Amino acid sequence: MSHNAIQDRPPVTTTTAVKHDPLRHARLPRWTPFAVAVGSITAAVGLGLAAGWHSRIQWGLVAATFFVLATYVITTKVEGSRQAKDRVATSLVWVCFILAVVPLLSLAWVTISKGLEVLDPYFLTHSMNGVLDAEAGGGVYHALLGTIEQVGIATLIAAPIGLLTAVYLVEYGGGKLSQAVTFFVDVMTGIPSIVAGLFILATWNLMLGFGPSGFAGAMALAILMMPVVVRSTEEMLKLVPNELREASLALGIPKWRTILKVVLPTAIGGITTGVMLAVARITGETAPVLLLVFGTKLINPNPFEGAQSSLPLYVYEQYAVGTDAAVARAWAAALVLIAFVMILNLVARGIARWKAPKTGR
Repeated sequence: MSHNAIQDRPPVTTTTAVKHDPLRHARLPRWTPFAVAVGSITAAVGLGLAAGWHSRIQWGLVAATFFVLATYVITTKVEGSRQAKDRVATSLVWVCFILAVVPLLSLAWVTISKGLEVLDPYFLTHSMNGVLDAEAGGGVYHALLGTIEQVGIATLIAAPIGLLTAVYLVEYGGGKLSQAVTFFVDVMTGIPSIVAGLFILATWNLMLGFGPSGFAGAMALAILMMPVVVRSTEEMLKLVPNELREASLALGIPKWRTILKVVLPTAIGGITTGVMLAVARITGETAPVLLLVFGTKLINPNPFEGAQSSLPLYVYEQYAVGTDAAVARAWAAALVLIAFVMILNLVARGIARWKAPKTGR
């Protein structure tokens, strides 16, 4: 081939190669999900107004359906069915997330807006002694003190037992005893709170002859708390790599010391979170307290003798009265209960981060 023939051949340009590249597909712009969401909400509101729907929940469900369908149709036309399935899955995740968050935000907003009406330092530092339920005034101090003592005693009982049980199941278990313990833990997970209260009432109060007290309620709460602690701690211990155990044992360290110095510090964050989940599980229980503690308007700092109150029981009693003042106190006590659980979780997370093993660079 001559030099002139080579020069006469048309050059292959980059533009031509890109134009016929089969690996490049059309892509939707990033603002497409937002635009589809706005269009779906607009269409749902229009349909709801035209059909005479008064429930905004119906509007939201219709908007979510329109959003998923529109996402699939538009993505299929532009990007293909494969990308459409991926976007639909992502859309379903977002829809489920919103459906879970909206009731939570609504509950928090209602509780805060109604609870702040009477929540002040006086409400937190006074009891209902000398105040009629139908009258304004009074406070929640006696109930808050009772909740702190009852939950604290229940945690002191359930947390060590649950932790040691989980350590046995993960580190030492494997036989029939381990299977039996696992079975009973699973059974205890589904026990209603009223059954735990009846058990303590039959044994502690009726058989042994003890009267109502905060300690009796704490024992019932500990029964409800133990399986949650066992299950959460067991899962956290299973996540600890076996290499850490083997490295410690290879250095000649006994197994109990390996568990104490290696396994537990590694899983302390998850264990603390599990304990706080169990605390949140029992803090709002009313039935055991109603059966075993009875409730009172007076301040009783002794959890081992005499009736006590608690925040859930206080909310139940005040809301049952039905007057405006009592209902306002019930909402304020509910807000205090939520804040109490939130503060406990923040403290637990701080302790877990402080005690977590430090890794050097």
